[in-house]
Amino acid sequence: MTLEITNVTKRFGDFTAVDNLNLTIEQGSMYGFLGANGAGKTTTFRMILGLLTPNEGHVLWNGKPISYATSPQIGYLPEERGLYPKMKVEDQLIFLGQLRGMSKGDAKRAIAHWLERFEVPEYATKRVEELSKGNQQKIQVIASLMHDPKLLILDEPFSGLDPVNVEMLKDAIIDFRNNGATIVFSSHRMDHVEELCEQLSIMSHGKQLVQGSLREVKRNFGKKNVRIKSDFDLAVLANTPGVNEVKTSLEGAVFQIDDEAVANTLLTGALAQGPIRHFEIEEPSLQDIFIAKVGKEHA
Repeated sequence: MTLEITNVTKRFGDFTAVDNLNLTIEQGSMYGFLGANGAGKTTTFRMILGLLTPNEGHVLWNGKPISYATSPQIGYLPEERGLYPKMKVEDQLIFLGQLRGMSKGDAKRAIAHWLERFEVPEYATKRVEELSKGNQQKIQVIASLMHDPKLLILDEPFSGLDPVNVEMLKDAIIDFRNNGATIVFSSHRMDHVEELCEQLSIMSHGKQLVQGSLREVKRNFGKKNVRIKSDFDLAVLANTPGVNEVKTSLEGAVFQIDDEAVANTLLTGALAQGPIRHFEIEEPSLQDIFIAKVGKEHA
């Protein structure tokens, strides 16, 4: 089951929210969308779900447009959470499960499983408004997972979760991926996308600036970082030919370079200042790439 987005454009009046987006997401893969607020991520998700209709292009799931018949195969976690605060957790989840085609019995069994897995079984009979923000987030996540979807769309899934619960959710979505589900998610946390996703897009002002595998994106960026740790002043190396940018800290400095040959010059220069504790040539992080690409768009 493949998700295909072909030549998709969405306009609201004179404003273009998504501009000629193209991508293919294979079954059993995890795809990350990165972008600042207003980049077009949520609009893209709503077109995938069939909540919005593209002005141009098409979205296909398993070769067909998303429809009422295919909606039980899809799980969606919206960025703006929406639970009924006065309803009890179990009653609410049963209701949401039945909207996805589950029987009451199947829904209750799935709810018991997920409440236990997320370590909140005691909240089944509590009203949502009695829960902390983080536990409300868990309930919203359960609502998107409990019907065992084949396509899972998560808009900022880790928002509001502490580090322990972030790891719990990561484990759950990795299990879904390993069982053949296709997962698409957005996040402001570059490290989460870098850790979890085989493929990614960086969007800005509705345009797809970068698309490909994590390895391709890093290779095509063309820049590397040289990290040097030393007790001596490394700022004097900032003017070394081939150095694009320098970030200094109490531990040393990180130099952005285009050509690995410059690393040898930096090593020689650092040793001339005094002993060094650490020297490493690093691939750029997604954070580096995002700032470079999106920063240009906002300049």
